[in-house]
Amino acid sequence: MIYKDQLNRKLQIEETPKRIVSLVPSQTELLVDLGLETSIVGVTKFCIHPKELRQRKTIVGGTKRIKVDKIKALKPDIILCNKEENSKAIIESLSGIAPIHISDMYNLKDAFQLISSYGEIFQVQQQASLLIIKIQQERAQFRHYLKEKPKRKVVYFIWKNPWMVAASNTFIDFMLNEAGFINVFNIETRYPEISLDHSKLKDADVIMLSSEPFPFEEKHIEELASLYPEKEVILVDGELFSWYGSRLEKSYKYFVILQNNLTCNL
Repeated sequence: MIYKDQLNRKLQIEETPKRIVSLVPSQTELLVDLGLETSIVGVTKFCIHPKELRQRKTIVGGTKRIKVDKIKALKPDIILCNKEENSKAIIESLSGIAPIHISDMYNLKDAFQLISSYGEIFQVQQQASLLIIKIQQERAQFRHYLKEKPKRKVVYFIWKNPWMVAASNTFIDFMLNEAGFINVFNIETRYPEISLDHSKLKDADVIMLSSEPFPFEEKHIEELASLYPEKEVILVDGELFSWYGSRLEKSYKYFVILQNNLTCNL
């Protein structure tokens, strides 16, 4: 059978893969929620959901640095990657071990396509369809909730030293819009480095510090709040803005809580 991944690469897969190596945390969680945990043989050290999974599977490195020999020894039927999480060099180093499926994520349509693709490849179409329906239902309820809500302008920090923000052409930017916010850096692309005196910061109503990939903490909130005392500076759950698998089912309820907890007036 010929399948295509989200880079339009063709994959030749003769039988349903029974030995899966996943190099992307959100995709690992998705596999588990599709009922495929027993087929997973290798994961990264960042595959933290479900919590005990890493104790039961072989850890093959991180998302940026992998142990090719470990992956090869697992004799996988398929290796799951992501264009943003895993470098071209990593993909090339895995060539010839097993078919490699690469995801490429910018919006909800891409997320649904990935879930559907996994449903087909791993023969769990019913579970995949049900998950998509559940996410769509959560989204519909949230969009109804948003109707009377004002749109606050936000900046979303993902890194420190250097300070970096999520801009347009990213899944995070899409999810910020989904959550009812306007990204003040939407005129720029990807993840630009900025200084803390950047003029755009003055336009924001809310400064968001993501829990990942940089682990922002209370001390960082205090640092930004001292520079911008008139802004609301908050820590947000990065997984619910950037994980594009089954965690999306939880994102919209989180967005309700987030919106309700904001105190800044417009």
